Amino acid sequence: MTGRAKRKPKSIQETGPGNGELKKARPDESKAVPLSEVSSDQRDEMVQLYKLQMPEDLYHFWDFCKGLCPDNPRGALMDTLGLWLVGPFDILAEAHKNSQNSQPNFHLHWRYFYDPPEFQTILKGSGDSQYHIGYYRDSPDALPSFVGENEAKKGCTITQMGDNVFAAVHQYMLKKRKERSSQKVGREALENLEAKLRSSAESLGFSLEQKTKGMKQRDKKVVTKTFHGAGIVVPVDKNDVGYRELPETDAGLKKICKAIAEARNDEERLKAFGPLQEMITFVQFANDECDYGMGYELGIDLFCYGSHYFYKVIRQLLPMAYSLLKRNLFGEILEAHLSSRSHDNLDQLSAQ
Repeated sequence: MTGRAKRKPKSIQETGPGNGELKKARPDESKAVPLSEVSSDQRDEMVQLYKLQMPEDLYHFWDFCKGLCPDNPRGALMDTLGLWLVGPFDILAEAHKNSQNSQPNFHLHWRYFYDPPEFQTILKGSGDSQYHIGYYRDSPDALPSFVGENEAKKGCTITQMGDNVFAAVHQYMLKKRKERSSQKVGREALENLEAKLRSSAESLGFSLEQKTKGMKQRDKKVVTKTFHGAGIVVPVDKNDVGYRELPETDAGLKKICKAIAEARNDEERLKAFGPLQEMITFVQFANDECDYGMGYELGIDLFCYGSHYFYKVIRQLLPMAYSLLKRNLFGEILEAHLSSRSHDNLDQLSAQ
């Protein structure tokens, strides 16, 4: 690994608007979505607890599930899909008012092992793969860019499922239907649920596409995919200032990480840290020259690798990147998560 990392040439990297600012509303919404029945008090409480603005599709999906199962909206999808409404839906169900935990941290509420600060869980599966669906935001000040899925027991990959929760559940439903194509049991219930969901989404103006026009526009602003595959967006100006590539391929970085994580002793590990230390020096140069995306990428990749040997370096890189990008809330979420990162005890409302 020689020389300092270079910025991506324009032919490779498609830059967004000159100031690189993230849009707060989805650009492909053809008509204004009507407000759901959720009260302004509940919406205010949501912002107070999460410090994040929730998209209208979350509230409409709550109304939809209340229509399916008025006595237990959070469990409305359990019998047909094995999905449970969690996270922000727990607030709408007022479950937090009977919490066994006196000081729940809502940023850690159903935050799985590989969930980066950009990801917020809203649905969880019933299997042991720790399958869950959540909103992915590029900035804490913006509405979600898309809804994604992850299986925490299998790795860090986040797969896009549309730009709203109706689309995500519809995508999940299509997979389930394929799996059950030869089974008569449960097929009718699944088809019935799909018809209701499709009708509700269409009447409200929500797209059921897995990849909307707005998501494709975001793809053009993604500077690098990162280990989780969902990509990161940073402001890049007309002179290409904002991001420069790491001086290693993903495969090369994973090899460096493996050497560190699997070193037989401290001496071997210290030696294996050499190439990573060199990259951290490049990040410092990049930050000085306003290419904040480089440290952001390296920090996210190390977080996605998952080994506790990188926590110190992650704390050095990511909060700084978030601060420079004016995404400080993500830095707070990261600090809280690294302090108690685990595959277990994900429900902040149960006794810890």
